[in-house]
Amino acid sequence: MTPPADHLPAASAAGTPYADLGPDLILDALESVGLVPDGRLLALNSYENRVYQVGIDEPPGAPPLIAKFYRPQRWSDAAILEEHAFASELAAREIPVVAALELNGATLHHHAGHRFALFPRRGGRAPELGDAATLEWIGRFLGRIHAVGRVADYQHRPALDIGSFGYDSRDWLLGHDFLPADLLAPWRDAADAALDGVARAFERAGEVRRLRLHGDCHGGNILWNDEGDAPGPHFVDFDDSRMGPAVQDLWMLLSGDRQEMSRQLADVLAGYEDFCDFDPRELRLVEALRTLRLLHYSAWLARRWNDPAFPAAFPWFNTHAYWQARIGELQQQVLAMAEPALWGA
Repeated sequence: MTPPADHLPAASAAGTPYADLGPDLILDALESVGLVPDGRLLALNSYENRVYQVGIDEPPGAPPLIAKFYRPQRWSDAAILEEHAFASELAAREIPVVAALELNGATLHHHAGHRFALFPRRGGRAPELGDAATLEWIGRFLGRIHAVGRVADYQHRPALDIGSFGYDSRDWLLGHDFLPADLLAPWRDAADAALDGVARAFERAGEVRRLRLHGDCHGGNILWNDEGDAPGPHFVDFDDSRMGPAVQDLWMLLSGDRQEMSRQLADVLAGYEDFCDFDPRELRLVEALRTLRLLHYSAWLARRWNDPAFPAAFPWFNTHAYWQARIGELQQQVLAMAEPALWGA
């Protein structure tokens, strides 16, 4: 499902989406919603959107805020507001997510052709995903997130499926001359074989329930807090939230060989199933979802290549070596998808 284009700002006249997003515009945007910034700006590590830590002058002693400027033409206003509403719904149930702040009765704001939202700053470190107790703790909160995610469906955000993440990614790359001529056929053959494997995995799993997800639940989007009144994990960045199978929010927490991943999965599910039932048929989708993410990631980089931040941050992309490695990766995924599912499902 494609989000409706009810309010999709065009890219800037300079041809790149953030060409005019300088410090003055950022500070003016904050002032437009009644804030008094102190002039301190710190760009944070984000490429899809632009995210800044902003110092606040009034009231005295106010903590910095996080300002997120959304990429033009990606999400509609309605889709962004659905994400905000879901995070607020979770926060209202004391689930540790970082939800957008409501200012002047709104969470999404517009200024000078840009859309932005403000968030409280949350500190923390990366979680220790090799630790059983940490995984179980994260699993408990994921179970709570999914229990709420089942209550209603998204209406304006797309689903994670083989069409949008798989076939669309393959076709876009083949249609935009990113692949070297001598690797075009080998990559296409590997992608086709991988997508056939994905389709078979979804057929074996059957009709699994889809719910509102975090969507990008890897260790970088979980901040671990050791202090304060709410120690433990805090889930950030719901920008990729969409409808999909529950296992999408679990598999990115797993790493290592099959034995290690099975142990880690058992630890996550030990906490998860305290709050939400898990359909073991979804375990047949772990390698299929990994395959879709690999294809989508290459297409994401290619689609963003006109943004100057991307060639600077990903200089290894679109080299001959890059595409050779992707061919091998997809071939390995074909083999992985043919193996039995994790945890004996």
